[in-house]
Amino acid sequence: MIYSKNIRIEELKYNIEHDINYLRLLSKSFPNAAAASTEIINLSAILNLPKGTEHFLADIHGEHEAFLHVLKNASGRISQKVNEIFGEYMPVAAKKELCTLIYYPEKKLELIKAREEDLDEWYRMTLHQLVKVFRVISSKYTRSKVRKSLPAEYSYILEELLHTRTDEANKAAYVNVIIDTIISTDSADDFITALANVIQRLAIDQLHILGDVYDRGPGAHIIMDKLSEYHSWDIQWGNHDVLWMGACAGNDACICNVIRLSLRYANLQTLEDGYGINLMPLATFAMETYGDDPCEAFYPILNPENKDRFDQKTLRLMAMMHKAVSILQFKAEAQIIQRNPSWEMNERCLLSHIDFEDGTCSLDGKKYKMLDMCFPTVSADAPNAYTEEEKTLMERLHHSFRVSEKLSRHIRTLLTHGCMYAIYNNNLLFHASIPLNEDGTLREVEIMPGVKCSGRLLLKRTGMLVRSAFAADTPAEEKRYARDYFLYLWCGRDSSLFDKSKMATFERYFLAEKETHVEEKGWYFKLRDKDEQTAERMADTVLDAFGVTDANRHIINGHVPVHVKKGETPIKANGKLMVIDGGFAEPYHKETGIAGYTLVYHSREFELVQHEPFTNVETAVEEGRDIKSTTQIVATTGHRLHVEDTDRGKELKKQIEDLRELLYAYRHGFLTESSPRHSKN
Repeated sequence: MIYSKNIRIEELKYNIEHDINYLRLLSKSFPNAAAASTEIINLSAILNLPKGTEHFLADIHGEHEAFLHVLKNASGRISQKVNEIFGEYMPVAAKKELCTLIYYPEKKLELIKAREEDLDEWYRMTLHQLVKVFRVISSKYTRSKVRKSLPAEYSYILEELLHTRTDEANKAAYVNVIIDTIISTDSADDFITALANVIQRLAIDQLHILGDVYDRGPGAHIIMDKLSEYHSWDIQWGNHDVLWMGACAGNDACICNVIRLSLRYANLQTLEDGYGINLMPLATFAMETYGDDPCEAFYPILNPENKDRFDQKTLRLMAMMHKAVSILQFKAEAQIIQRNPSWEMNERCLLSHIDFEDGTCSLDGKKYKMLDMCFPTVSADAPNAYTEEEKTLMERLHHSFRVSEKLSRHIRTLLTHGCMYAIYNNNLLFHASIPLNEDGTLREVEIMPGVKCSGRLLLKRTGMLVRSAFAADTPAEEKRYARDYFLYLWCGRDSSLFDKSKMATFERYFLAEKETHVEEKGWYFKLRDKDEQTAERMADTVLDAFGVTDANRHIINGHVPVHVKKGETPIKANGKLMVIDGGFAEPYHKETGIAGYTLVYHSREFELVQHEPFTNVETAVEEGRDIKSTTQIVATTGHRLHVEDTDRGKELKKQIEDLRELLYAYRHGFLTESSPRHSKN
């Protein structure tokens, strides 16, 4: 449907007659030639705006304070803009304070009002500064897009301040009167807060989350609340996300894993405070069953700031609960594995490998001495069967997850905004891995009994299977399998979210030999870390398989923390592969040497932002202390990218083609124009 002066009239007539029903539908939105022409002009202008800024984050792991701060400061972009705008003539301390005001307007205003003697003058100066920042941040967007981001109560005033030139005397006076009136009507605090929030919003055009909102941090539910109201974002599900999705869907092994990990890191806030999961039945059962068991291997791993939060009695209870739910998990996993023989995971039913007489466990043809043989609920004859008490407990835990309205709402949000992979502007995004063979070719994986696929189709069908676990019209047997499959996604050998030889949870608790703890990585991980040439060949194979063909193409991953202090680099495959898991979660900081990465893709280049640990909001507000970040330019485009160079640009060009055809249809009598007043729109 491309319109051109050179196209033959007969061909265009054929196209219009062929697409006449579609054009009639389009005419409801653009009822006449003037409306179609106006929209063509509008879309053509948008194509020439600079590309919006994309932010990529991975593996947040419930660290809500650091995550929220990164959103507020746009990974340092706001600070950069403030430096560019005010340069050397504004003191460093003043620029730092202005940035903090933008990040935390309500809290910062409280401190400033208690300090400032001439508050009106401070308001006047600050409002002018914020308007300057607002103008620069909003300059790459259309008026319409900026208008939609404005709070309704201040929309008119903000638009006036944004688009009025202050280099003209009359206009400068006009702006000054607006600002003076804001102050005199006691609206300055609300106006500053609104302006700061708009700047935050416009600094990030699109947010990409490459998996793992959930895990050991205390505020995954807080992160999900923020994402639920965020203006534009997507997520590629991570292994911890699907674990919580499986728990919400009613997979008992996922439920046990979620609780076990929460107890392992002494983090019950998300479960109890966030989602109202009742853990009292587990606590009661654990005290009755493991009251005489030292449970030494099950004491929680504490962060330095958590060490004084718990007394010994609480830690002892957590250890008992931890062991109780771990045994329940091993039984639940075995039951699911045994009813899905096509997964070929029977060797992971390790309670069946225990010799209760000599206290050993058989693993890979070798016997290992067990560190702990206190199993009051495990029968040598039927090790994977629940006791009556365990069965009752599992039913109560299952019910608690299933009736949590907030958890269900958050999981629906993940389903609405995400899937297993995405392709944005020639960047292939997925959380962990693509199953490969040793030679780097795509590995075929049996996703359902008798159904094998690889690469793009594998991830697509995986996403469909996940959704079928929640769809009301899914047949019962298919839904049962889909619900079970969450466990395979969590720990299956060929899962694109795991891709290791095994998950050695049992071994780490019960066997001393380190050789049994090894989880051998799949070929995707091995090949990407081998050497640059091998990694690039592998990346090209994957990108080709997903249909990403542009010369400037990339894979962006998370999942495996990059150990910077060991010399590892997040940039691999000669720049075609970027691994942006730098360890947001505090327990990773000692391993990685940093506190997370953010990848920023604006109109000129990719920037990898390496973050140091975030202290807390109070320190940020009181001392103006930002997350210290180091920015590395990892790829440049060679020229400034505009909207026409993006996926959105391709969509707009197609819309323009359709509108040109509609315009031709109006002007040559194929369709009758309507006057604006007669249009329903």
